[in-house]
Amino acid sequence: MTWVNAIIQGIMLGGFYALLACGLSLMFGVMRIINLAHGDLAVLGAFLTWVLVDKTHFPLIVSLVLALIVMFGVGWALQRVLLERSLRSGMLIPLLTTFGLGIVIENLLLEAFSPDVRSLGGNAGVVTTASWRITDQLSISALGILILGVAIIVLGGLHLFLARTSLGRAMRATAQDPDTAELVGVDSRSVYARAAGIAVVTAALAGAFLAIRAVVDPSSGPTQLIFAFEAVVIGGFGSLWGTLLGGFVLGVAQTIGAQIDPQSSALAGHLVFLAVLAFRSGGILMARGAEA
Repeated sequence: MTWVNAIIQGIMLGGFYALLACGLSLMFGVMRIINLAHGDLAVLGAFLTWVLVDKTHFPLIVSLVLALIVMFGVGWALQRVLLERSLRSGMLIPLLTTFGLGIVIENLLLEAFSPDVRSLGGNAGVVTTASWRITDQLSISALGILILGVAIIVLGGLHLFLARTSLGRAMRATAQDPDTAELVGVDSRSVYARAAGIAVVTAALAGAFLAIRAVVDPSSGPTQLIFAFEAVVIGGFGSLWGTLLGGFVLGVAQTIGAQIDPQSSALAGHLVFLAVLAFRSGGILMARGAEA
């Protein structure tokens, strides 16, 4: 039963990783950009939510909605001001641009908030402490179920959005061939900006959940980027359902590793990541473009 509990906890942890990674997967699927500032943008969303709760005393859900609206604007501006120009210079320049952006965000957060940790757990009410005990060794937390449910809804919603809406079809067309899409009337600049906005919103949502389930500090971004990147690679770059599966695999690997040795949680996840790279470099589910 201990191992069953580890697997269940790993699936719920994997839901968080999938939510954290879906924006990274979306940006790569639509724009072929690996956003190295993704983790820092998630942390920025967490701190923005914390500031709104702390300064305005709005309920957490209201503060989170406001923060997500602001973060959509941040993503839109990021694409229009920085990435749009760097995309014209090949694959390396966007990597360097997002790497530099991540450093800037982290240092601005350090200047504004110091290295101290922050948490939203105290503002989330009973959801952070409630759990269902199935047996003496098996329990399921309400927060874990909530995050898992949100991850499935977000990834499923993005999948339907890309498959069923005109903007989603425009994103898929632009991902396949932006020049041809322009010829049939698709405004690729607008498509890219909206895709970046959506990706940053999902990152900020994951960052808020990170601050609810644990603590967050200005230097948390690189660690979250690594976990998100591993989930995307394990599942398959550009595949949303692959990202969900990759999150599950990474989460279960970490909880089983912690069951074997409490110090080996992260190491177990890294080893699974390396194994996937070695034996199935395209990921468990091969990417099929932004519509996957």
